Amino acid sequence: MPPILVFDVNETLLDLSALDADFEESFGSARARAEWFKEVLQLAFVTTITSRYSDFSHIAKAALEIVEKRHDKPISEEQRARILQTMRKLPAHPDVKDGLGRFRAEGLRLAALTNSTLEAAEAQLANAGLRHNFERVFSADSVHRLKPALEPYLMVARELRASSDSLLMVAAHSWDIAGAMKAGWSAAFIARPGQVLDALTPRPNFVARDLGDLGHQILGQGRRTGAR
Repeated sequence: MPPILVFDVNETLLDLSALDADFEESFGSARARAEWFKEVLQLAFVTTITSRYSDFSHIAKAALEIVEKRHDKPISEEQRARILQTMRKLPAHPDVKDGLGRFRAEGLRLAALTNSTLEAAEAQLANAGLRHNFERVFSADSVHRLKPALEPYLMVARELRASSDSLLMVAAHSWDIAGAMKAGWSAAFIARPGQVLDALTPRPNFVARDLGDLGHQILGQGRRTGAR
């Protein structure tokens, strides 16, 4: 049986570089966007490790305030709101629509799992023109434990009534790959710009430059297996 593909959303499917103009305007440099998202992830990990939960929207705002203080550049509420609202309107990476379409055409089941709240994730995927590809969209907020904690992955398996070994996480982050594989899933790493696999993460089943490459690997492997 082919795996059920479960996709991370931010950076894996959606292109955060669309925020660069807002960060350029607010902080004088588009590089502040990458700095901000690293702070988002760090705060998310801290809330998970310490079991003091905050949802991803509050974390995103808190991370923005850290960047403001670090650079001594307080920005207006309007600028903050614009950045956080743009997060809901991110475009898909160029390979994503065709890649997801090919998986669907081949009859694979697709779902999404994100640390964003469910309401935000639904808006993101709808605004990017991707929502119709997924039978379910899942948010780690539902279990108040953010990826890469085990609970979100276990929730998806339970909700899809799927065994862990039938699920394949598709993500552009080493930490997401590590969490999924710890939960017994297979995994595929998408090498988005600036993203690398670290030496401490188990080697995923697939490493691909984009969804087209991943489709070639997964579907090609399936056909070879079927031919035997």
